[in-house]
Amino acid sequence: MRYVFHPDALREYSETAKYYKKISPELGKACVDEVEKSIRIILSSPETWRPIDDDIRRYLLHRFPYGIYYTIEDDYILIIAVMHLSRKPGYWKNRVSAA
Repeated sequence: MRYVFHPDALREYSETAKYYKKISPELGKACVDEVEKSIRIILSSPETWRPIDDDIRRYLLHRFPYGIYYTIEDDYILIIAVMHLSRKPGYWKNRVSAA
């Protein structure tokens, strides 16, 4: 199965990686590695994480305070948000209808 980022989710991911890279190149790499590992885990078993809102599911990163919000489409996973967990909940909901 493949995955696709919503454009805003891709922007969030990029900004997150840049933020941690400014702190330390090693930390930036660790962040990217964890997000990529998390996506592989999601792809291997996308229905493992229960829906939190309609058909939106959330995978929590272990080392960083982020969640990957996604939906299971017919032939791909749509990543809706790479959200910092202290951010306003639900800000990404308008992305679902726009996708």
